[in-house]
Amino acid sequence: RRAPNMPAYGFGSSGFPTAEVFPYPEIGNEEAEEISQLVAPVEKFFNEEVDSAKIDREAKIPPETLNGLKELGLFGIMVPEEYGGLGLSNTMYARLAEITSLDGSIAVTLAAHQAIGLKGILIAGNEAQKQKYLPKLASGEHIAAFCLTEPGSGSDAASIQTRATLSEDGKHYLINGSKFWISNGDMADVMTVFARTEVVVDGVKKDKISAFIVERAFGGVTSGKPEDKLGIRGSNTCEVSFDNVPVPVENVIGEVGGGFKVAMNILNSGRFSMGSSSAGMIKKLIEMTSEYAATRKQFNKSLGEFGMIQEKFALMALNVFVMESMAYLTAGMMDRPGLPDCSLEAAMVKVFSSEGGWICVSEALQILGGLGYTKNYPYERYVRDCRILPIFEGTNEILRMYIALTGMQYAGKVLTGKIKEMKKGNIGLALGMLGKKLKNSFGSSVDLGLTGKDGVVHPSLAESAKKFEQNVGLFGSTVESLLYRYGKLSKPLRPLHTDQTADRRQ
Repeated sequence: RRAPNMPAYGFGSSGFPTAEVFPYPEIGNEEAEEISQLVAPVEKFFNEEVDSAKIDREAKIPPETLNGLKELGLFGIMVPEEYGGLGLSNTMYARLAEITSLDGSIAVTLAAHQAIGLKGILIAGNEAQKQKYLPKLASGEHIAAFCLTEPGSGSDAASIQTRATLSEDGKHYLINGSKFWISNGDMADVMTVFARTEVVVDGVKKDKISAFIVERAFGGVTSGKPEDKLGIRGSNTCEVSFDNVPVPVENVIGEVGGGFKVAMNILNSGRFSMGSSSAGMIKKLIEMTSEYAATRKQFNKSLGEFGMIQEKFALMALNVFVMESMAYLTAGMMDRPGLPDCSLEAAMVKVFSSEGGWICVSEALQILGGLGYTKNYPYERYVRDCRILPIFEGTNEILRMYIALTGMQYAGKVLTGKIKEMKKGNIGLALGMLGKKLKNSFGSSVDLGLTGKDGVVHPSLAESAKKFEQNVGLFGSTVESLLYRYGKLSKPLRPLHTDQTADRRQ
């Protein structure tokens, strides 16, 4: 695993991965043409065939709509062509996610299927597992689900109680337990299920989590009543129970006892698309809201002519721009050779986009007034659908801790020597730190090489680049101050500190 990207920690110019960020990832002409050919029919389908009001009202996606999605190949976007999928890059997946987000229920159904449901097979499965399961999953003949959360364990995934017991003949595992809040739970034919298994480590028996491919056809799998949700009502969410479900040993994903790592890799790799999904949803909402603001008259002026309304549109446009920029930068990084670890970047995309989306729907509702608050119009559905975003695929609170603590752990290794000297009472270091804090109070910045003769930023953005460098310098000193103050990370930092550190890093 590579060290976390360092722009947020800002320890001088050497800490900023300029080569990873500049130039901004761009797709080639051939890929652009391919995206264009894929996007057009998908947009046409969503505009002409998807009845979002009906899906929301009846809390179900009609079979004909699901069939249309399958015909478009949307259940196998990232599955390689040799297994029957479209084999698209992360960047192309993000672009299609902008379109599928036009209906929240459909977006969640597709994401639960391929971003997490079949993802374990795709990134950690062996060749036999891929050949057996991916073709039918890619076509949509089989639907996938991701079964991790339990009634007693949500964010604390390591505390799951579902158990898999090896049979006496060693040919299969018997899985017993229940999973909660499972998207596609009642529809799924194939599930990635996480359960406790007994493993022997250095001669000692231990409980470790393993990942399994479970078919509903194995028997013993039952689904509860679909949840009656606030938003994304057309997506299927229910409890799934396992009663002595026999699973062949060949269906273990990765190594026995390696399931927790598989689960985290699945979740980390799937979060980045929330940026483009949120952006696609909000762009449509801005379009509808601006049409209203252009025609609604008050005091002999359209709403759109009032400065405060223009500020709201500017704030929404700004958030969408940042969502897209973060999402496609991260997607471009993930598409590079060598499968770089972008889990921190994906977490930041998820946190910013989910909260930025919530800001935007709130501003749009304020512009729309009473129209936005009634079920006779589609606007209120955006509010309900958007509220789930900071909750699922890792709550934003947990992700904030992950963003801050993972980076500070790396920074702590860099500063270990200085911290030890500070603890010993090194006056020189203490005075140096005081001087650095004094410089920062006057707006001191670090030179990241963004501008100037060999700069990578356009001259028109020089002022913004300077502000960015100032923030990087300030943030780097803030991280240092926290580490000097608290020492080892075994001493828990105050929640406020980790929260602020994560927000500043974004």
